[in-house]
Amino acid sequence: MKRTFQILAAVIWLAGSAWGQGMPQAEKLDHALTTAVVDGGILVSWRSLETDSERNTYTVIRDGKRVASFSSGNATCWLDSCGTAASDYALAIGNGRKRRQTIETPFITFRDTVRDPGTGMLCPYTRLQLNLPAPGSTPDNSRVNYSVNDMSVGDLDGDGRYELVVKWDPENSKDNAHSGYTANVLIDAYRMNGEFLWRIDLGRNIRAGAHYTQFMVFDLDGDGKAEVAMKTSDGTTDGQGKVIGKADADYRNPEGRIISGNEFMTVFEGETGRELTTIDYYPPRSITDRWGDNYGNRSERMLACVAYLDGLHPSLVMCRGYYTNTYVVAYDFDGKQLRQRWVCKAENSRDALYGQGNHNIFVGDIDGLDGCDEIVYGGAAIGHDGKLLYSTGLGHGDAGHLGDLDPDSPGLEFWDVHESKTAEYSDELRAADGHILWGTPQVGKDNGRGMAADIDPRYPGYEMWSNAGGGIHSCKGELISSVRPSVNFRIYWDGDLLDELFDATGAGTGGKIEKWNWETGRIDRLFSFAQLTGTSLNNGTKSNPCLLADLSGDWREEFIVRRGNGEVCIFTTPYQTDHRVTCLMQDHTYRMAVATQNVAYNQPPHPGYLLNK
Repeated sequence: MKRTFQILAAVIWLAGSAWGQGMPQAEKLDHALTTAVVDGGILVSWRSLETDSERNTYTVIRDGKRVASFSSGNATCWLDSCGTAASDYALAIGNGRKRRQTIETPFITFRDTVRDPGTGMLCPYTRLQLNLPAPGSTPDNSRVNYSVNDMSVGDLDGDGRYELVVKWDPENSKDNAHSGYTANVLIDAYRMNGEFLWRIDLGRNIRAGAHYTQFMVFDLDGDGKAEVAMKTSDGTTDGQGKVIGKADADYRNPEGRIISGNEFMTVFEGETGRELTTIDYYPPRSITDRWGDNYGNRSERMLACVAYLDGLHPSLVMCRGYYTNTYVVAYDFDGKQLRQRWVCKAENSRDALYGQGNHNIFVGDIDGLDGCDEIVYGGAAIGHDGKLLYSTGLGHGDAGHLGDLDPDSPGLEFWDVHESKTAEYSDELRAADGHILWGTPQVGKDNGRGMAADIDPRYPGYEMWSNAGGGIHSCKGELISSVRPSVNFRIYWDGDLLDELFDATGAGTGGKIEKWNWETGRIDRLFSFAQLTGTSLNNGTKSNPCLLADLSGDWREEFIVRRGNGEVCIFTTPYQTDHRVTCLMQDHTYRMAVATQNVAYNQPPHPGYLLNK
């Protein structure tokens, strides 16, 4: 019933948009042909796009010969038992008319493999050697090395294919609670074959850590090419060598903190890294002296997202604060200038938004009625007009998940996991209007992890669990099992329409993909990639991949992890699938979640609908 209501609302909204103001701005993607060495041959896969016609045919070409053809009703995945790693592939897309077809070459080719000795699974991956920075330095004469950290993707050059935007973190990066100097943060761009495009050096006046630099990669002005936006300061150098502001300014205090001096927000051209526009960051940290501390633990915590606030065009949203004072500011970018759309703020404890933010941020049309995005800001939500939609008053949390978690509840639901030891709930499932559907009563401890994923076909909707919840619950709050699976990332991996689970094999090391076995009540290991020497995950105990998203091929997701001196590995599924699913990056809720995945405590993306209906 809920899905029927959502489809009807979407049809009404899209029809109104088409007759009135036009359709929402969308990325123009190609089919991202992907080939991968697997047991039994070469797994060939490609995207199913929203723009594909029902008359389309898809013909796989190997070494110049047409070897298989598929209609629009087939899965976009085929195992070529005669193919080898040396085979040359292409995809011909026909639209039902004679001699009207396009030819696409592979987007990513996965020729490397690793076999899990426990499960026997052979998994394909590809390696990219990135442009490893020279060691950085700080005033205390420390020399520090760099490692790949969070990533994002966008079509930087307008060719319909994603490029990677990479954050390099120095090994002395710091949480806001800790003193100490850090080396500079660097932002790079690469093609998916590892070709280096540009580097932005954020300079000495941007501190390194998970809460300072949130970089948005998105086509903000609708020209078909993604921009890159983030907080900058005096001394930031763009991708063409231009210094922003005063090159010799140094705002670091003797404790290595940066709690004074100029702060800017800059939009960079994605194709070149060139500065397009720079404005003062709003709000300045000096807007209040009531942050709750005087050393930048609260005032220097930033969030960011992209949201379609008018239902048609993306806006850039930059934020400051969430433990106490909170400022959320939306901007529109016309290709040259940023124009402020609105400000939503809370400056004292009487404001309902005060102290409600998470270490992450979530975007979607949560009421499902008008196509305009709302922003879930931890324990509160902000409407597309910048006005507070609701506040639960439950306060700050470390993790959250937004999606169609309960198919009987209108709109999108939010599973929130609360750090506060005094909130009414340690975790709770929240409806689109903010009312609590159910939750775990407060257990009196910092509940730092939680997951929502559709892992059990016996129950409708998603299942949820957290470190405090006592096990797996259905979306109605029913306890399914006392087993508690991992609470890191979810992933579409093995070819069915259920979620699998991505986690570390140790704090920040190795890595594994597991699956809930509802028949035995156990967690089964599908694949471990710990055998790759030097492979590691990001952000300490958070154990995040650099990026997890539907990057290429069919609808299953790829993930990127770092390895050794500046090398990264991109993994793709070795499984076939019988299911045809439209490219997940064309689902709005999912795409917004990928754009914000690099923000603070990374959270996995969810589509705005249930795959396994």
